[in-house]
Amino acid sequence: MSAPDSVKPDAFGFAPPYAVDEPATHTLPFVFNTGHSGAVYPPHFIASSRLDALTLRRSEDAHVERLFAPVVELGAPLLRANFPRAFLDVNREPFELDPRMFEGRLPPFANTRSMRVAGGLGTVPRVVADGQEIYARRLPVEEAAARIEGLYKPYHRVLRGLIQRTAKRHGHCVLIDCHSMPSSSLGRDAEVKADVVLGDRFGTACAPSLIEGFEAAFRARGFRVVRNKPYAGGFITEHYGEPNLGRHALQIEINRALYMNEASLAMSSGFVGLVDALRAIIAEVTSGLGDLAPRRIAAE
Repeated sequence: MSAPDSVKPDAFGFAPPYAVDEPATHTLPFVFNTGHSGAVYPPHFIASSRLDALTLRRSEDAHVERLFAPVVELGAPLLRANFPRAFLDVNREPFELDPRMFEGRLPPFANTRSMRVAGGLGTVPRVVADGQEIYARRLPVEEAAARIEGLYKPYHRVLRGLIQRTAKRHGHCVLIDCHSMPSSSLGRDAEVKADVVLGDRFGTACAPSLIEGFEAAFRARGFRVVRNKPYAGGFITEHYGEPNLGRHALQIEINRALYMNEASLAMSSGFVGLVDALRAIIAEVTSGLGDLAPRRIAAE
């Protein structure tokens, strides 16, 4: 997809690079984020890649922003990226970079040895989700810096601002980081054949009642749910989840086979039903969750 003609693209070719869908009234203490659903692929990016546009989209959480769109009507803002994950991944540290990708020296504070960098999936990815190399040649190191300064940092400023605004209004904030997962990523182990994977960084990113509420609501509607396997939550869940401060973060991964053709990325007949189910689940959990504000411990 390319940028719409009616909006002037930014320096990277995105128009705009991200957007916030605001509710008429922010009644829920929730913020929803779809940082991997961006589907704008500027011509210069495709030209710089050794892959065609459809192959580049293998890393994309296709249509996830549409799956979770009803949250806006329910009373929560939805932040969504328009730039694709293959171009820049906001669910990484800001400088989680592979030195093999770049001409020039990375800054000394760059994290070049993480498991994600080793797998080619750093802040500026080297490969798409199925392991194919994105670029035919190395990028100038200035290109990585430009993407981080021009896209990554502004995106996180907006996300942080939404969380702060929500916490100020409601006394606490719940961030739901919304993703989709390829059915092939679940492997052959029957234990992890899941429709939904809930990630709370192994109990550290949110109150137990939050993940328990979502798990119960999904299971009640027949979904197979697994916690933290194989996805426990990435940088966003880990970085913004501070339950002791009233900041809770939960990652939700939806099996793509439930709502789309994984080869063509076209929405399937299951899409509408899944949207309805997610709307009902979110409405149920948010209405019965109770107060997640931090509790002060009285001095002895």
